[in-house]
Amino acid sequence: MAKKAFYSNFDDVWMLGGVRTPMVDYCSTFSQLSPTDMGIKVAREILKRTGVPAADIGSVIAGNMAPGDCFQYMLPRHIGLYAGVPIDVPAIMVQRICGTGFELIRQAGDQIERGYTDTALVVGSESMTRNPIAAFSHRGGFRLGAPVEFQDYMWEALIDPAPGITMPQTAENLAKKYGITRREVDEYAALSFDRAVRAQQEGFHIDEIVPVVNETFKLDGYNDRHLKLQGKVTEAATDTHPRPSPVEVLAKLRTLYPDGVQTGGNSSALVDAAAATIIASGSYLRGHNCTPLARVVAAAVVGVPPEIMGIGPAPAIRLLLERNGLTLDDIGCFEINEAQGAQVIAVERELGLDRSKLNVNGGAIALGHPLAATGVRLSITAAREMHKRGARYSIASACIGGGQGIALLLENPAASNQ
Repeated sequence: MAKKAFYSNFDDVWMLGGVRTPMVDYCSTFSQLSPTDMGIKVAREILKRTGVPAADIGSVIAGNMAPGDCFQYMLPRHIGLYAGVPIDVPAIMVQRICGTGFELIRQAGDQIERGYTDTALVVGSESMTRNPIAAFSHRGGFRLGAPVEFQDYMWEALIDPAPGITMPQTAENLAKKYGITRREVDEYAALSFDRAVRAQQEGFHIDEIVPVVNETFKLDGYNDRHLKLQGKVTEAATDTHPRPSPVEVLAKLRTLYPDGVQTGGNSSALVDAAAATIIASGSYLRGHNCTPLARVVAAAVVGVPPEIMGIGPAPAIRLLLERNGLTLDDIGCFEINEAQGAQVIAVERELGLDRSKLNVNGGAIALGHPLAATGVRLSITAAREMHKRGARYSIASACIGGGQGIALLLENPAASNQ
């Protein structure tokens, strides 16, 4: 068990539904959308779907990693206000890189357990497209002949300057440590695509997606906000990255590093998306006859060496199991973010996971990894698949750049009453 870690146990905290936008390939249909506006869209929709009045929300907790415009500071506040949350309800921005979406839920649970609120509106929103080209050294002006130091915010952020390596290189380190071959990584990626395509064909994702259309958000006394899709597109209703991707096709792609295993085809896809849920106390749930999606049982956050950051889910999941007296066999399904193919295989091997329970509707390789939205999306999917299987428990988890892991334990209220 991790000796120093965050562990949160929740006695009576509930997830009331979940919704997300489609996950759309970057530089395409969502390229002109602010993360704030995508967040408003899902916030309004989750209130509508759950039937929770906006006036009942007592806290807004939102996450966004990369600024999609100059007004990112206002993102949580504007999501709440334009969703109809009362003006006196506070909002906070939360950031734990790839684990941000889970951290939003964890902090919502903490707020409820401490009695700050009975309901929290939780939103993760990310535009990978609108990651800026940034300059951090020019406030004092330009010296003659000095380099103009603009950097790609998204590309440079893949580097961890402590070990001096990129995120894909951390996966390469895991491939060496666990003896993972290029063929195995491509086979895993092909499976992720196959599962995502099948899930699309069977309509699994439809119930968690809200179609995005050109729309105006109004707030009395304040400026209008707008959703405007790129070009002549008038609606986006499905994930765009899943496609048939057999091993033979993936094998033709060039590796990112000589003699490596990671390619653009077996790493997480770049997409734009937002996701939302409402976290509520048991007293609110019972007092308003709400139907919960899941009980939020516990959350764990651990630290691991930065150079193998991708192994983070393994100790986080172990901590959840040990503190709750559970085994892997007790967990009906796992959603573990597929940052890179070798990374998720390493977690699978370290824990001895049954692949038939892992990312069964496709993972981030096929669907995409919109940073701050990912943890919310994974939690929603884990809860829904748990219901589908009639399982009592599910776990959703992610590795975190810099060397962390985070995991969330969810319980199916229907199965727990059997």
